[in-house]
Amino acid sequence: MQLDSSGLQVLSREECLRLLSSTPIGRIVFTDRALPAVQPVNFCLDGERVVIRTSIGSKLAAATRHAVVAFEADEFDPAMRTGWSVTAVGHARAVTDPAETARLAALPLSPWAPGSRDHYVVVDAEQPVRIAGSNSSAS
Repeated sequence: MQLDSSGLQVLSREECLRLLSSTPIGRIVFTDRALPAVQPVNFCLDGERVVIRTSIGSKLAAATRHAVVAFEADEFDPAMRTGWSVTAVGHARAVTDPAETARLAALPLSPWAPGSRDHYVVVDAEQPVRIAGSNSSAS
């Protein structure tokens, strides 16, 4: 078992992707007017890509066009003091191809927020997906 500098278990890319696919809510970190911003989003994995639905005029849609972003999801059990956190870093892009939009619309990704959410943002995890987690929930 590989541990990071904090003594937390480091998991393989495949295990990180499995954990990401097990939860519907994550956080995207992007730059808004030269400042860091974090927004909770519901998401779905499409292979190794994170897919987010938003409205075309949203701050998230504008801020993530061709930007480097971080995406994080986690799960914790405070009583057992176990959990995991997966972080992926990569470029975000707006989906503009109608065929890709139609394919993504078929994914099990229903927006939780009210209003029209027919704009898709895809984050390609270019840096290795990293995890920090305790060994009970992560394995």
